[in-house]
Amino acid sequence: MKKIFIVGAVAMVFTACRPSIHVNQNPSAGLADFSNYLAIGNSLTAGYTDGSLTVSGQLHSYPAMLFGQFAVIPAPKGAVGPFIQPLVSGDWGYPGPKYILGMTYNPCIPSDSSLAPIVNTGTSDSINGDYLYASGINNNQINNVGVPGIRAVDYKVAGYAIFAKLNKAPYAFRFYNNVNGSPNDELVHVVGNLHPTFFTMWLGANDVLGYALAGGQGNGNGTATPIVPPYLYNGSDISPLIAFDSCYDLALNTAISTGASGALINIPDITSIPFFTTVPAKGLTLSRQGQADTLNAIYAGYGYKGINFTVGANYFIIQDNAGNTRQAVPGELILMTVPDTSITCHGWGSANAAGVPTPIPNTYVLTTDEIQYIKTATTNFNAFIQYEANIHHLAYVDMNSYFKTLASGITFDGINYSPAFVTGGAFSLDGIHPTQRGYALIANQIISTINAFYKSNVPSIDVNQYKGVVFP
Repeated sequence: MKKIFIVGAVAMVFTACRPSIHVNQNPSAGLADFSNYLAIGNSLTAGYTDGSLTVSGQLHSYPAMLFGQFAVIPAPKGAVGPFIQPLVSGDWGYPGPKYILGMTYNPCIPSDSSLAPIVNTGTSDSINGDYLYASGINNNQINNVGVPGIRAVDYKVAGYAIFAKLNKAPYAFRFYNNVNGSPNDELVHVVGNLHPTFFTMWLGANDVLGYALAGGQGNGNGTATPIVPPYLYNGSDISPLIAFDSCYDLALNTAISTGASGALINIPDITSIPFFTTVPAKGLTLSRQGQADTLNAIYAGYGYKGINFTVGANYFIIQDNAGNTRQAVPGELILMTVPDTSITCHGWGSANAAGVPTPIPNTYVLTTDEIQYIKTATTNFNAFIQYEANIHHLAYVDMNSYFKTLASGITFDGINYSPAFVTGGAFSLDGIHPTQRGYALIANQIISTINAFYKSNVPSIDVNQYKGVVFP
């Protein structure tokens, strides 16, 4: 789907009041041993950004950044390289093109043009994602097993890599040692040969994200059943808690099976990221009383009650999953994938040119009950992750709280970061994944937690040396 939200002004406007982060001195490992580092996770761990996987995104993934900081620590506990990742071949995007900023034009308003995310139309330099293990290095292993799209509940799915490839997500297929095995089988293979001394694990976001991206069209109340028994769940369902706990515990026990220490990273509140906050639910602006009167007459004529339009900002008309046509209420969210031309040219959220009520379809809306399902699942999953961290004596990185801090603004050496789409600097053009700078902020939060828990002194990262959103 086209990412539609237009950047009306390119000026970098931020809100921030947090202090800058400074680089630590005298690096030390403390109680940890970073000599052999493994990263486990999903697209965030893989370095996915701007809606695709690119080699520059992988080279600037937060695990690669962490490895660089771990390597500063003196032997014998400092990280020893190389840090091997299953790299793609270029920056066009894999398996499809990434988003870039470009000029867009509104067909209904010819004079209306602005910068917005568009599909990269440059020459492809990532024709395929074939990955060959570096012969003889790390026992032909890799240090980053982040798979875009993977859920915790997928860790028991035999043939996961094949199933994902058939559904146009070939990320695991391109580097798994055994594509017929489960993700946990792959993790057993990696851990058994790599013998990591330290790991990070960031799993669980996709166990709620798929439901949210589908506009709450799947099962959200935690009672979903596998579409392929016993373990494979629909991608638009929120994973049941019992399945999440079982699969997360399985992966974690594999990670610690060689005695490694590490850090477990919890799940942010995904409803706070730009994909869900950029389009305001109260985004229907009427400049004249006549417009309001016309819409009120249309909806009254069709028998709708409780809908009222006034001059100024109005809530869009939406369709909820019960099939009701109504105005959105405070707190409800419109997905960033809602086509802008459908709103401006065809009256989505108000009425079309023929005077027919035209709600925004429910596939582009998260209603209050759907948002509550997401928040409840996130809270429950995070409680289990924290429990696992406690019983296994591992660092617990509260990324959920950190993202809430980011929402009010963070300053790093004079540059301000926020979750604002494009201008905030922290999130990329897909509205979900961070920019390189956003990943550096995440890496620093992980480092801060590791230092506090393991009494180490891993240096923080200079966030500003990395790229944010690239303007043409």
